Amino acid sequence: MKTAAIPAVRVPPELRQAAEELLADGETLSGFVEDAVRRNVEYRQAQAAFIERGLASRDAARASGRYVKASTVLGKLKRRLTTAHKKAAAAR
Repeated sequence: MKTAAIPAVRVPPELRQAAEELLADGETLSGFVEDAVRRNVEYRQAQAAFIERGLASRDAARASGRYVKASTVLGKLKRRLTTAHKKAAAAR
């Protein structure tokens, strides 16, 4: 597959300098920008999928008339968090 170019982006000199100062050994500014674009694309895809799943769940709940109380969900999440904290403390 052929590669494609990302349009040039004009940035203030201070931003370019800050980015260049953060480059890892052997990393290029082009590679840094590509990584940033790739991560942002992945983030936005995950965000869109999350919203889609949420809307589907809402629609399914409306169609079935079955809902879970917020207090029930929060209680389960609190128990999971407490368990995770205990495991993390035990691993130390």
